[in-house]
Amino acid sequence: MLDPAMQDWRKIVGKNVRTIRQERGITQEKLAFEAGIDLTYVGGIERGKRNPSLLVMARIAEALSVPLAKLIAD
Repeated sequence: MLDPAMQDWRKIVGKNVRTIRQERGITQEKLAFEAGIDLTYVGGIERGKRNPSLLVMARIAEALSVPLAKLIAD
């Protein structure tokens, strides 16, 4: 279980992925295709339910044309 004092990085990453994706007018399906990951996995990431690896986050960042750090910015 997460310490209540700790931030939930899954939610932060998920919110950032969704916000950036929507700003760029990209569907979850297109993001999944461009990043080479499953569509349901993208949805789980955006809802803060999945814990993507660094490699997956790097592929998402590349597909969104943003630096990886932008996905974890609080």
